[in-house]
Amino acid sequence: MQAIANARQAEAWNGWEGVHWAQNRARYNAIVGAFNDDLFRIAAIAPDDHVLDVGCGTGHVTLLAARRAGRGTVVGVDLSAPMLERAGADAAAQGIANVRFEQGDAQVHPFPDAGFDVAISRGGVMFFEDAVAAFANIRRGLRPGGRLAFLGPQGGGPDSDYARATAALKPLMRAPSPASRGMGSLVEPARIREVLDAAGFTGIRIEPVTAPMDYGRDAADAAGFILGQGPVRTNLAGLDPDVVARTREELRAGLEAFETPEGVRIPGAVWLVDATRGGF
Repeated sequence: MQAIANARQAEAWNGWEGVHWAQNRARYNAIVGAFNDDLFRIAAIAPDDHVLDVGCGTGHVTLLAARRAGRGTVVGVDLSAPMLERAGADAAAQGIANVRFEQGDAQVHPFPDAGFDVAISRGGVMFFEDAVAAFANIRRGLRPGGRLAFLGPQGGGPDSDYARATAALKPLMRAPSPASRGMGSLVEPARIREVLDAAGFTGIRIEPVTAPMDYGRDAADAAGFILGQGPVRTNLAGLDPDVVARTREELRAGLEAFETPEGVRIPGAVWLVDATRGGF
């Protein structure tokens, strides 16, 4: 891996949390997959484009981008070796040849100057050690007039549907897991605009988007998956087994209100952001 700026994130995503994401990639993709069309709408990838996917994880969005840029190329960059290994295997299995994956920290990764037409990210730009430096580095990799398109979480809050569904967890959530540190760094539109402006982007647009997020086939299945996610698993570690069992049952009950014939669907909200590299 090239030089990194955020050693804590690199350690976390190459540990058990990265392995969990790699092993459960289909489930994580299902949670946010309903936002894919909006991301690609603003990215406007053309068949000949060269595309960068920042924080590509297991490569689901990277491979979708590669199909759109059929005569171009797509590069996915991520800190996590376990997730990149899964991404490469999926690309090979699907016969997608115009894509490659690189392990690195996008804040300092040596992107080719003006090497990309579009930079995209589905939830991978909140974890930088220095957000302005990271976006400036991404901007350097874009050609003049190149586009940045990403989505990231909104702030949620105690009255959000997810908060109501998972209220049983609130008393136990004392600290973030190592990999989730920084998740809330770009939840405020004013902060997003401030960072992108300081990094040299122009034409910044921020759009709220809502969609159902798929957490599992039923409440029990969704509860089991949520309990295994990094932030929850971290806070449940070392607790009395009876407390964990009771929490599981209370969580299952809270999720029942969101059961549908298609599975557990919790309304979710993200920011859809696009901007342009101006200048030369």
